[in-house]
Amino acid sequence: MNKVYRITLIEGDGIGPEVVKAAKLCVEASGLKVEWEERFLGKTAQEKTGQLIPEETLDSIRRNRVALKGPVTTPVGGGFRSVNVELRKKLDLYANLRPVKSWPVCTSPFKDRKIDIVVVRENTEDLYAGIEFNSEDDFFPSLACELEKRGLDTKKERAISLKVISEENSRRIIRFAFDYAQENRRKKVTCIHKANILKFTDGLFLKIFYEEAKNFPEIISEDYIVDNFCMQVVLRPENFDVLVLPNLYGDIVSDLCAGLVGGLGLAPGANIGKDCAVFEPVHGSAPKHAGKNKVNPIATILSATLMLKYLKQEEKAEKIERAIEEVIKEGEFLTYDLKPTRDDPTSVGTLQMAEAIVDKIKSFK
Repeated sequence: MNKVYRITLIEGDGIGPEVVKAAKLCVEASGLKVEWEERFLGKTAQEKTGQLIPEETLDSIRRNRVALKGPVTTPVGGGFRSVNVELRKKLDLYANLRPVKSWPVCTSPFKDRKIDIVVVRENTEDLYAGIEFNSEDDFFPSLACELEKRGLDTKKERAISLKVISEENSRRIIRFAFDYAQENRRKKVTCIHKANILKFTDGLFLKIFYEEAKNFPEIISEDYIVDNFCMQVVLRPENFDVLVLPNLYGDIVSDLCAGLVGGLGLAPGANIGKDCAVFEPVHGSAPKHAGKNKVNPIATILSATLMLKYLKQEEKAEKIERAIEEVIKEGEFLTYDLKPTRDDPTSVGTLQMAEAIVDKIKSFK
C-alpha cells in the first residue's frame, strides 16, 4: 500500500492560489498520495484570523514537517518587516536552497549554454536579523559614540543596521552546502563574501568555510568576493556549481542567477531546517496579477519537485521536471513571460500551462 503524505498547503496571497493550484495538480499527477492540510499566512491570514502568522499554521508545519507555500504579502504599516523572514526564524529554517538551471526558453540570455547552479543561502542572520536603530532609539547615543571614534559625524541624521554573523550559524549553513554537494555528486562549492572589507563578519564566514572544506577533500573549494563573482557568473556561468553565501548576498545573487536562465518564473526555492521544511517560489505575490490566470506557474511547480526530492520521491520529481522541459520545448502552452514578446497572442494562462504539464506527466509510463 502506497504511503499517504500529509502536507501543509499554504496558498498565500496575490497570485499564490493560482500557482499553488498548478503545483498541486502536478504533484497529484505524479502519483504521490497526498492529504493536504490547508493553512494561511500573510495578508489572507490577517483577514481571516487577525494574525499574519497564526500559531495553528506553525503547528501544522511542525506536525507535518513539510509545507508547500505560495508567495505571501506583508501588509504595509505594521507587524513584521517580512512574513517570510519571520516564518523562517520561528521554524529555524536556516538553509535557503535556490537552484537554477538552463531551460530551452527564448527569454534566457544563455539559452544555448548549460547552467546548473545551486544557491545555498544562510537564512537567519546577517542584515536580515533586522537589528536597526535611528536617532530616536534609546540605544542610539551609545552607538553614536562608537561612530564618532571612527570619524563619522553623528550630528547629521543617521540610521544604523547591525550585520550579525555567528560561528554556529555560519558553520551549519556551510556544512549544509558541502553535504548537499556530496549527496548530489556536485564537484565544487564556492563561498561568496566581502571579507576584503568586512574583515570580522564576512571574514569569520570565510574562515569557517575553509575549516569545513577540509572535511570534504573530494570537493573543490574556492571563494569569490561578491562583486567580482557577479561579473564572473555573467561572463562564465558554467564555471559555478554550488554557492554558499550569507543572507543578504544570497538573496541578491539568487535573483541574478535566475535572470541568467529566464527569470523568476523559473526560480524555485526551499527553506530547510533540522525538523521541517517549507517549499516556495522565489518570486513575490504580484498582487496586480492576482486572479488574472496570467503568471508562470513553473517556479512553484519546481518548488514542489524540491519537496518531492526532500521526501525521497526522486522519480516523481524527475517526471515533473521532464514534463516541464517537454512543454517548454514544444512552445505551445507557454505563459507570456516565456514568449518572444510579452504581448504574444499565443500565450496561455497559468491553468492552461499547468494542465499541459499534467497531461505530459500522465503520458509517461
